[in-house]
Amino acid sequence: MRLILLGPPGAGKGTQAQRLVEKLGIPQLSTGDMLRAAVQAGTEVGKRAKAVMDAGELVSDAIVNAIVAERIDQPDCARGFILDGYPRTLVQADAVEAMLAERGIALDSVIELVVDDKALVGRIVKRAEDAQAAGQPVRKDDNPAVFEERLREYYKKTAPLTGYYYAKGKLKTVDGMASIDAVTAEIEKVLLETAR
Repeated sequence: MRLILLGPPGAGKGTQAQRLVEKLGIPQLSTGDMLRAAVQAGTEVGKRAKAVMDAGELVSDAIVNAIVAERIDQPDCARGFILDGYPRTLVQADAVEAMLAERGIALDSVIELVVDDKALVGRIVKRAEDAQAAGQPVRKDDNPAVFEERLREYYKKTAPLTGYYYAKGKLKTVDGMASIDAVTAEIEKVLLETAR
């Protein structure tokens, strides 16, 4: 099963991806984790990424795409994988299509967690308050102003992917405002239909 999870920051993609990892036994591929792993492993692409990051610059699409391609060739991805936080742009979405086509594999489904933006900001504020109350550090992006900027960035660059995947017949939507268990159940229902 090869999946992409879409949705704005705070929609619950990470939580649902973890549940899918446990249920399906396939890895969750997060570009941040993949970048760090490639740098640590000292792969050719990792060295290129490290040079860019050491210079304080953003890693280019070409490097991110190469790291994803390198990662999906690992043995643990043979049965599938969950892309979380990638692709972020239409250019990256085209790159995913190309890299899968080169390997003779296809994307099974793209699941969008549909959420209410105002409620999301409320979730973030609550998460920050809960962390403070528990004496835990508050995540940097749990600041409402920072979060709203991330939301704007999402709608500008990533939201167009919903139309892209809808046009390919791959997009399924799930109510991301439901309880965590209800969202999981809905995603599992989508995957069962996809597997038919």
